[in-house]
Amino acid sequence: MTLPAPTLTHVFDARIVVADPVEVGVTTAGSRRVIAIQGGTVTGPGLTGRVMPGGADYQTIAGDGLTRLHARYVIEAEGGALVYVENTGLRFGPPEALERLRRGEPVDPGLIYFRTAPRFETASPHLAWMQTSLFLATGARAPDHVSLSVYRVG
Repeated sequence: MTLPAPTLTHVFDARIVVADPVEVGVTTAGSRRVIAIQGGTVTGPGLTGRVMPGGADYQTIAGDGLTRLHARYVIEAEGGALVYVENTGLRFGPPEALERLRRGEPVDPGLIYFRTAPRFETASPHLAWMQTSLFLATGARAPDHVSLSVYRVG
């Protein structure tokens, strides 16, 4: 028996405005940094709203440049429902491109592998479907924001 291959359905795009990174320093786990989330927008066929200020992206960067991302923030959907987001992922690419990203310089997103697996929690019955599916996202880092395209895995 062959099972069907998963499909991807576009849910929304997010533009998340971020502050300058706080460099904690090199620890036994790698280089640690925290990036405050200042706000943003969410638009798409499955969710529209705004990213609320107050979240953060917690990063660990290994010696080879592999960045492990763990962001936590809240989306206020159109109509006022709140959606808690916990988004984990990886970012990796050529050393020179990663160094330009760390310095806050623009980098061609095609050079960087940036993928995440967001999870959602909400008290909204209308958005409860977001809690019973898996999601994948592609990302791009700009000097002042992160862009994400989020897809439901079917």
